[in-house]
Amino acid sequence: MSSIPVVQPSSKFREAFAKRGGAAAARCYQCAACSSVCELAPAAAPFPRRQVLWAQWGLVDRLAADPGPWLCHQCNDCSLRCPRDVAPGDLMAAVRGMVVECLAFPRAFGRLVANARTTWPLLLLGPLLFWVLLLGATGRLVLPAADPQLGGLEGRFHYQDVVPHALIYAVYVTATAWVAVALWVSGRRYWRLLGAGAARHGSFLANLFPVLGDIATHARFKECGRGVPRRRWGHFLLMWGFVGAAATSGFAILYLYGGTPIFDWLGLGHGYPLPLDHWVKWLGNLSAVLLVLGGTLLYANRLAVGDRLVGATTGSDRFLLYTVIGVVVTGVLTEAFRFVALPMAAAWLVYVLHLGIVLTLFLTLPYSKLAHIVYRTLAMVHERMSGLTTG
Repeated sequence: MSSIPVVQPSSKFREAFAKRGGAAAARCYQCAACSSVCELAPAAAPFPRRQVLWAQWGLVDRLAADPGPWLCHQCNDCSLRCPRDVAPGDLMAAVRGMVVECLAFPRAFGRLVANARTTWPLLLLGPLLFWVLLLGATGRLVLPAADPQLGGLEGRFHYQDVVPHALIYAVYVTATAWVAVALWVSGRRYWRLLGAGAARHGSFLANLFPVLGDIATHARFKECGRGVPRRRWGHFLLMWGFVGAAATSGFAILYLYGGTPIFDWLGLGHGYPLPLDHWVKWLGNLSAVLLVLGGTLLYANRLAVGDRLVGATTGSDRFLLYTVIGVVVTGVLTEAFRFVALPMAAAWLVYVLHLGIVLTLFLTLPYSKLAHIVYRTLAMVHERMSGLTTG
């Protein structure tokens, strides 16, 4: 005799889901128009109809173990065609946010970022205050001095005189390690939940590489309908801007220590700081342009209030977008102030602001939309390994 499945609804989840933008789920009468028009939903596990049903019931365990919310790219074709104005695309976004919060490590940090609408002062001012206190404790609350030996393309001074590289490494290597651990723990939790719901076959790595190709080109967006142009290119430019910025940081470190025995064999042939016309500087500036363009497109997209193809904007969405814009603006000004004859206090202030905002971006990464790169990647790999087919 087959066992009777146990359904465990959560009223707390329903209440929290409604506060995070999921209140419209109560209007859904399960006509399945949304799943019928979705080009990305696997035929064997269509979405978003059943995810809306599970959200209505408060079945958080099923939502957390489901790849559907992460296979959705929120083109909002479903929201455009919903006869009840439920906005299924926004509900799927709310589900993703709740899943990130539920699987977060530690969970308190997930709640803190999820409530960024009210907690943003702590999220922004905490890292900034940390840097000010650290510089004060190490005797570095001093303005940089102009270096007459620097050439015109090398700037007026060294930021090393403001914050030593050793402090930069100590803080950001620690932050990176923390982010890696948090993403590993939450990603492993999600991968195990996915595996409990469907059998997987084949090698993880063999299925990972095609998925990374899809992500690198944002190929899935091509299968979406009318919402593609508004979402694809902003995300695409922003993603590659971050990749370029990370690569720039890596190459800068190589040139910084190019004369040491560890890297001397590379024959880099240039010291640090790098001149403005160096190719690494060009890579960094190009990455900044991509970040500016991507952020501008996403911000302009969010200004179209009430447009179903755009969808709703949550407090955490705004916080991440403004944080990215803050990183880009302070980063560009940090470079510019090395060459522009402004008071040294302005350069110091902008640089410390930049360090604080970058630290905010790092520490909130496992709990913000940036964590989607882990959850969506795992869901797409699971889709391939479990035999689900899109379309």
